[in-house]
Amino acid sequence: MWKDSISTLDRKRSRILQAGGSDKIEKQHNSGKLTARERIDLLFDPGTFVEVDNFIESRIDDFGLDKKRVPGDGVITGYGEINGRTVFVSSEDFTVIGGSLGEYHSMKITRIQDMAYDMKAPIIMINDSGGARIEEGIDSLSGYAGIFLRNTKASGVIPQIAVIVGPCSGGACYSPAICDYIFMVSGIGKMFITGPQVVKTVVNEECTVEELGGASVHATRSGVTHFTYEDEKECFEGVKKLLSYLPSSYLKKTPIVRKKEESTGRKSLLYSINTLVNRRSGRTGSSVDRCAELTEIVPDNSRKAYNVLDVIDRICDRESFFEVQKDFAKNVVVGYGRIGGRSIGIVANQPMALAGSLDYDGSDKAARFIRTCDCFNVPLVVLVDVPAFMPGTAQEHKGIIRHGAKMLYAFSEATVPKISVIMRKAYGGAYIAMNSKNMGADIVYAWPGAEIAVMGAEGAVNIAFKRAINESENKEATREHLVQEYKEKFMNPYVAASRGFVTEVIKPDETRKRLAAALKMLKNKQVAPVAKKHGNIPL
Repeated sequence: MWKDSISTLDRKRSRILQAGGSDKIEKQHNSGKLTARERIDLLFDPGTFVEVDNFIESRIDDFGLDKKRVPGDGVITGYGEINGRTVFVSSEDFTVIGGSLGEYHSMKITRIQDMAYDMKAPIIMINDSGGARIEEGIDSLSGYAGIFLRNTKASGVIPQIAVIVGPCSGGACYSPAICDYIFMVSGIGKMFITGPQVVKTVVNEECTVEELGGASVHATRSGVTHFTYEDEKECFEGVKKLLSYLPSSYLKKTPIVRKKEESTGRKSLLYSINTLVNRRSGRTGSSVDRCAELTEIVPDNSRKAYNVLDVIDRICDRESFFEVQKDFAKNVVVGYGRIGGRSIGIVANQPMALAGSLDYDGSDKAARFIRTCDCFNVPLVVLVDVPAFMPGTAQEHKGIIRHGAKMLYAFSEATVPKISVIMRKAYGGAYIAMNSKNMGADIVYAWPGAEIAVMGAEGAVNIAFKRAINESENKEATREHLVQEYKEKFMNPYVAASRGFVTEVIKPDETRKRLAAALKMLKNKQVAPVAKKHGNIPL
């Protein structure tokens, strides 16, 4: 009897593992995509994945398809370990009914969402679906609603990561949109509310699928996706890397990551090679010495641009910075890094784009990242070199007031440790928005050449001394004299420090050391919650 029962179980398991059959698996591979199970194998530590609800079958009762019963119903759900940490997953299977979402398909996803929420562990939702299952009608639409509800309930409680490795259209787009982060793979990942045919019919606009909702569009123009990769293997490595910076839930601490040493006690080969290279190049390789390069990277002339990524590289642990939305709103840089192995979130102005000004897209990008870090108790380090909120009718008409207010709100609301470093310019309302002292910053450092003022010296002089300049015999000489006088009297960090708006003026090469000490001091920071239902962020 046991032999027959076990044989039946083996046959059912074999049928489940075959998914849509060899022909459809081959078609999936020919289209440049992995299967649902191959994706899970890339994600999880070997031998740790446990499937849940694998015997559930689809139920299609209409259109004469009442006998259609497909094991798994087009989605694989379960849990396993990623770098030793428990993580939950749903992976849609395009080889089974096109990965379309029906009643039981959605039930499997909502169950795994509930498990992740109850266990306070991250969830990864892999999207590769033909959308709502037409044959199941309202049951399919209801299934999406249940997923969205759980996405919202889990928001800020556990990390939620969406991976787009196939079509994701219509209502299906909104589950990834509610998640914390979206990963897309170029060429195969597609996201749009309505497809090209509907767009052509309704608004008489012709476009390809890639032009409408490809990875490049969402990475550079819409800002919908946070990470874009050329192939699935790189993408899933990126997912695992992101998880290393985040805790399993807001209740848990982020693991400290340090370079491993060999069992003999000698430092790693990688470390030794790096040290040798640095010695040959005249650098000792220490963090302090790397910070000594900051005065070479950042010009003392505030009109000259530089790449803030080079500054971040010197401040963070080697090769630890992981940029978020790197191709969108390039005037603002956000991402995760480490100092002494501990995770931090970085928000920085990028002088290489729009001179580091804040625009409506950059404000949105920063505000979302700030709130994500605050959700999961990741400290914030803010690198300030900002001339203004971007002026112009295009910005005003796009609602820069509303978008900029999101950034102000996000910094003000955040209760995690918040440290700012004013490197050069900090002008006007943009200075306030970049985590100023009175906005709740715990520590504000300024470099000796920092300029903290309502606006640049030239603009201030042209307004404040307009009459004196016009009445002068040599207008240019008078203007230059007044500009220099204004800079000496007002545009230096010591004025702000004397009034308590700057905690300390530091040398650039002291930056990493000061940040490390401040982060250590602030690690147990606690702020009592305000008794209210919730705030009303200007969305």
